[in-house]
Amino acid sequence: MTPDRHEFHRLGSSHVLLTGATGFLGQATLEKLLSSHPETRVSVLIRPRPNQPAQRRFDGLLRKPVFRELRERLGEEELRRIAAERVTVIEGDLGEVTLPGDIDVVVHGASTVSFDPPIDEAFRTNVSGVVTLYEALRKAGADPHVVHVSTAYVAGVRKGVVPEARLDHTVDWRTELEGALATRADVERDSRRPEVLRKSVSRAQGEHRKAGPQSVVAAAEEARQEWVTDRLVDYGRARAQSLGWPDVYTFTKALGERAAEELWGERRLSIVRPAIVESSLRHPHPGWIDGYKMADPLIIAYGRGILPEFPGLPDSVVDIIPVDHVVNATLAVAAAPPERGTPAYFHVGSGSRNPLPFRGLYENVRDYFRKHPMPAGERGHIRVPQWRFPGSRQVEMMLSGSERATAMAERALLRLPASGKTREWMTAVHRQQTNLDFLRRYADLYQAYTQAEVIYDDSRTHALHRTIPPELVDEFGFDPSVIDWGHYLQEVHSPSVTELMRGFSRGRGGGSRRSAAPALPERTDIAAVFDLEGTIVASNLIESYLWARLSSLPRSQWGGELADLARSLPRYLRAERRDRGDFVRAFLRRYEGADMAQLRDLVDDTLGDALLQRVMPEAVRRIRAHRAAGHKTILITGTVDVFVRPLAGLFDEVVASRMHTRDGVLTGYLDSPPLVDEARAAWLRRHAADTGIDLDGSYAYADSYSDRPLLEAVGNPGAVNPDPSLYRHAKRKHWRIYEWGAHTRGRGDVLMDTITGTVSAR
Repeated sequence: MTPDRHEFHRLGSSHVLLTGATGFLGQATLEKLLSSHPETRVSVLIRPRPNQPAQRRFDGLLRKPVFRELRERLGEEELRRIAAERVTVIEGDLGEVTLPGDIDVVVHGASTVSFDPPIDEAFRTNVSGVVTLYEALRKAGADPHVVHVSTAYVAGVRKGVVPEARLDHTVDWRTELEGALATRADVERDSRRPEVLRKSVSRAQGEHRKAGPQSVVAAAEEARQEWVTDRLVDYGRARAQSLGWPDVYTFTKALGERAAEELWGERRLSIVRPAIVESSLRHPHPGWIDGYKMADPLIIAYGRGILPEFPGLPDSVVDIIPVDHVVNATLAVAAAPPERGTPAYFHVGSGSRNPLPFRGLYENVRDYFRKHPMPAGERGHIRVPQWRFPGSRQVEMMLSGSERATAMAERALLRLPASGKTREWMTAVHRQQTNLDFLRRYADLYQAYTQAEVIYDDSRTHALHRTIPPELVDEFGFDPSVIDWGHYLQEVHSPSVTELMRGFSRGRGGGSRRSAAPALPERTDIAAVFDLEGTIVASNLIESYLWARLSSLPRSQWGGELADLARSLPRYLRAERRDRGDFVRAFLRRYEGADMAQLRDLVDDTLGDALLQRVMPEAVRRIRAHRAAGHKTILITGTVDVFVRPLAGLFDEVVASRMHTRDGVLTGYLDSPPLVDEARAAWLRRHAADTGIDLDGSYAYADSYSDRPLLEAVGNPGAVNPDPSLYRHAKRKHWRIYEWGAHTRGRGDVLMDTITGTVSAR
């Protein structure tokens, strides 16, 4: 039934059930109902969250920017009074909820909007959710007009004009739903096959052995779970594409439509299919948006200079529509129900009446960033790239080549010793990898949309728009031909979606390599735990040994000692790569036969000063700051306890290796296993339980990937002059990274100086 162009329908005193009210489109719909439909009653279905019931989530909605204009016009108290009077919050989800029986209209907008979720998750929300909604309506005895919000892209991969009509596929949604929900059990079973598990364990050992056996186990299990997720995502994408849809999102939305037609098509059903929904043109205010939508990550990435090209056709239509147009169209459809048994279909987009080619989108965004470039810290501003639209094959070749080169560079850097220069290179590689991951993800997801050769007919939607009296068009209209793309993209949308990123870039203050230490809370129930080598002192176990050994030998014998150490170095390095504890045990064997009393006197008389000269000033300041704040300071090190005696005054507790002695002579063995990797974390957890320390509020500082468990045991980890593996992990986890003692050299430099005899200059 085509709407009468002389009859403008209003919702009046209808009772509207709104699902998906916390989402982007749902927020805008709720605001429009409250601001422009004063007689309408609204029920919102909201799922509770842990420690956040549905009513509290709704109260939070009223504080969001979408209600800013309404709050300012009515006042905070009046808005809350109106909401309390007109809105009923129903707590639950579509699977388990009791609905009122007097509902006149349902606007069903709840769905997952991710393009590539695991197949079972997509079906559970976009298909099962539809089924349970109609079952709940039947159970309540309600007979509303249901407005089912879908997407224009349910048409799938095709060319030409798509009519506003029932989809012409023959896919059985029940069979697909049953298969999709059963897929996880199949994939979980496959993930436990020996060949999959061995591959996960082998990779985990290669990357995480230094952090300890439990770290390897955790990484292997995490890899298995990632395998399951990736497999389920691939299942969804492959099944969708095998049937003619670009992704599992559009596939499940299409099946959701078919379920709606079968379950409610004999009553009053309208299906609204928006295209790419973006920020508002006018209402509630120009540029309003909640989070980043489909085009926005690409716009921001282009403005940051990280999209040198993109696999899109310059003449393909990018069907963007402002969110307020979609809301107005949806509510107009809601107020104009079709005849029973004749579902109505409405496309809400711009491609038919005001097409925006991909080239036009690019040119407008390019012009915007040329006028308003993104800041680049101390480097000034970012210069955006010039696209030439070389085609998807060339973009894929460029992307694949860059991915291979970056992976090779990362593997090489992970083998280098820790140093400031290595971390600079790691930063560049990390940034490049992040950019490539972004480009790969969005090229795979959006290629079908930026190469589309399809137009969605909107004759029925336009006819509905023409029923609006001229004096109400500004408030309730949804004709896309009024959109000036240059104005919208350059003066409304782009400023809105880049506002947050610009603030972040300004806040970084130029992106200095040195991370300023955060203010410390004054508490007595938290600890500050420090590693020694590379964190507090710019030295290592080998250098400590040489200080002691060379000081006890005539200068004429130094060459032989250094030569012997050089010959043993490959064995020590292999042990270090394999396990930090193996290295400590192997190296401390060199102390066999040393006199403990003489060694202690040597440290007190001579070597203590040498150690103190290697202490990094930033570390001392940080330790003292923690003590001033009332924190318990703890030193944990694999170094022999006698060597850290000069530093004991800085700490409340020192935990170090203890050498075994027999009649005052060192045997070359330890009294107990060294506190390395996971053993440090285990000691700290036990110590915290015994002394009442709050680990979530505590701090830890270390430089090696073997200290990852210790850092993960506290709420405030700090990677100090980290080695490449720890640096990569810290960047991924967004840990604070400190550059202390930048004037000193890295472990590799000290070791090489030691081996070549530079230490003799002392």
